[in-house]
Amino acid sequence: MLLPSLLAAEAGGRGRFETDAATVAEALRALPVADLLLDERGELRPLVNVYVDGIDVREREGLETRLDGPEKIRVLAAIAGGWL
Repeated sequence: MLLPSLLAAEAGGRGRFETDAATVAEALRALPVADLLLDERGELRPLVNVYVDGIDVREREGLETRLDGPEKIRVLAAIAGGWL
């Protein structure tokens, strides 16, 4: 699993994690930054995008997308803001 540098800094400087999780949700919950990725209901936060082998999990089964082997999971966090 790959994290962007902003999240990697919050994860003790690590940007790569190995997981044996059965689903995307399980893999994300195992990360030290899970609270930044998932809301209090366990849903993916709106500005967080997760891709499994290049496909957005929202186009698949969401957080219940199954992980069967050596898939590449990439987490991207959008940065939003406006003019001051």
